[in-house]
Amino acid sequence: MKVYSKLTLSVLIAASAAMISCSSNDDESPAPVKASIYERLGGTKMVSDPDNSGQMIEQGRLSFRKVVNSTIGLIVADIQSNASGNLQAHFAPLLAETGTTQSTNIAKLSDNLTDFFSFNTGGTNAVNTYSGLNMVAAHDPAKNPRMGTKSSNADYTKFEGYVGAAANANGVASNTELYTDIVAVLESLRTPIVQK
Repeated sequence: MKVYSKLTLSVLIAASAAMISCSSNDDESPAPVKASIYERLGGTKMVSDPDNSGQMIEQGRLSFRKVVNSTIGLIVADIQSNASGNLQAHFAPLLAETGTTQSTNIAKLSDNLTDFFSFNTGGTNAVNTYSGLNMVAAHDPAKNPRMGTKSSNADYTKFEGYVGAAANANGVASNTELYTDIVAVLESLRTPIVQK
């Protein structure tokens, strides 16, 4: 009986050692954490601000600002050319403002969108703080007089197309993981923004 017990104990020890060595192999190391969208757009690296001579800006924030400004430009160009399916009804109050007021308010829209996307995609410095309305209130004309009408799914899909074209124009190719992740962020906002 003692021989059998020693043999059983030896087998259990050997099996335990084998399992311990298998469980500690490198194949089970945790996957590396994917960098945030903000980091992949340049992150906190300080670069010259092309719109403000002598000032510096975080590369991630500059990248978002370029996409936001390009998106606004595409939307306004479609409205001015009366392109089919344009978003004029949504931006009518903002575009009805005139002169320097309109320029100032379009700049505010750009700043708000840049703040929102920078803050919500990994921009952690104080410059990337969003203090605007929540998405439901921001897109409800009853709560935000600068919003012309509520958005439908088709309107939002059109908006995503503008953002996609603007991202492409600013160096984010459609067939990249970064582009897919940006679209995922936009899709996560569909429910609170689409209200009709």
